[in-house]
Amino acid sequence: MCELYSKRDTLELRKKHIGPSCKVFFASDPIKIVRARRQYMFDENGEQYLDCINNVAHVGHCHPEVVKAALKQMELLNTNSRFLHDNIVEYAKRLSATLPEKLSVCYFTNSGSEANDLALRLARQFRGHQDVITLDHAYHGHLSSLIEISPYKFQKGKDVKKEFVHVAPTPDTYRGKYREDHADPASAYADEVKKIIEDAHNSGRKIAAFIAESMQSCGGQIIPPAGYFQKVAKYVHGAGGVFIADEVQVGLGRVGKHFWSFQMDGEDFVPDIVTMGKPMGNGHPVACVVTTKEIAEAFSSSGMEYFNTYGGNPVSCAVGLAVLDIIENEDLQRNAMRVGNYLTELLKKQKAKHTLIGDIRGVGLFIGIDLVKDHLKRTPATAEAQHIIYKMKEKRVLLSADGPHRNVLKIKPPMCFTEEDAKFMVDQLDGVLTVLEEATGTKSESVTSENIPCKTKMLKEAHVELLRDSTTDSRENPSRKRNGMCADTHSLLNSGL
Repeated sequence: MCELYSKRDTLELRKKHIGPSCKVFFASDPIKIVRARRQYMFDENGEQYLDCINNVAHVGHCHPEVVKAALKQMELLNTNSRFLHDNIVEYAKRLSATLPEKLSVCYFTNSGSEANDLALRLARQFRGHQDVITLDHAYHGHLSSLIEISPYKFQKGKDVKKEFVHVAPTPDTYRGKYREDHADPASAYADEVKKIIEDAHNSGRKIAAFIAESMQSCGGQIIPPAGYFQKVAKYVHGAGGVFIADEVQVGLGRVGKHFWSFQMDGEDFVPDIVTMGKPMGNGHPVACVVTTKEIAEAFSSSGMEYFNTYGGNPVSCAVGLAVLDIIENEDLQRNAMRVGNYLTELLKKQKAKHTLIGDIRGVGLFIGIDLVKDHLKRTPATAEAQHIIYKMKEKRVLLSADGPHRNVLKIKPPMCFTEEDAKFMVDQLDGVLTVLEEATGTKSESVTSENIPCKTKMLKEAHVELLRDSTTDSRENPSRKRNGMCADTHSLLNSGL
């Protein structure tokens, strides 16, 4: 492998020159990745890891057709988007063809954050309104304008919610206000948005937009109940606002059944603005806002030119076109549905086997495993989730944990993920869960205190120790956890527990 520095030196240089708020995965024992191919990543020693979290590499790491397209165009021309060039119009035409007819005007940017920031500008210019309704635990980007509408971030920092921001309950039917036993959770959650609009109007405020990820990722892999977005759009439009669908993490065929996740709500639901980003360029910085002609013309009428120097440059558009070709030529949308269904079924079998698994939810290759300590109370198993992602890393499988309680294992791999990969991942998870449950006494119903009181006591102490070590400073970044809890549990297991 070609390395400039040893792993130790790389870590020291990172501490010296990279901002301390820029965290790495598995901070107590980080991996140094030097190359990747399709759904696999390799460290400096050549060890292979199965990548289950990098939705950025949408069609697979370093896909040769993407590399070829970038190199070919880079050898010819890369310049700013004020010059006429065929790539940008061809790409806009191809993207628009995947969307409902009224979504036909594109603005290209360099990142999903830029796209969401521009979407807010479009929405506010449309009718001159300012207020934004967002979902609890939402994350829409790192710009100041987006941190303001991202409870996932501003609730953890020193920032306070701005007066123009209104937070609606996450439409979570497992852990939220209205659950799976509710007669009509979609209407119940939509009515919460309706009430927010009414309260805002009573305070003299006007709604510019409702923004939501079509499936919430950082919020814990949340799949909204069918019909929710349709009902919300009706209320938002009635208030003179627009509906922004954030597809940055979940678009381009990931759900399998549809090309865009918002399409799961039916043909009658069409957002006014759609934002997209990470998967478009398979890692290359390209993103886009697609909207209606009416909204675009209102934005133009402000008299302010929108100019993004390299948004939609020839190389970015060539890469984007290559990604679209690969999705079609390799039938990756169908693969997401087939492999996603297979993986979900495997995980449901694990749910029946392991008491730590409270819920399996997802569509296509976007799946969440909600870990709980108590099925009835649905108490989040935060410490256990952190322990599991480290142990899975040892098994050469990369997972992450997220959600408001950091207890949801996120699965959103490259779209070339196979059934063999799914089987391997689940087999490793099964092993890790089995050992963990035995060590912590999660399956204590099989252990009677009359026969082995000492062992039961030790199991409980092991569980307390795991919790104490792994919950420290877990709110902002699960990768910041000490790895000591893994070692402690390991030593307890080796002692005969």
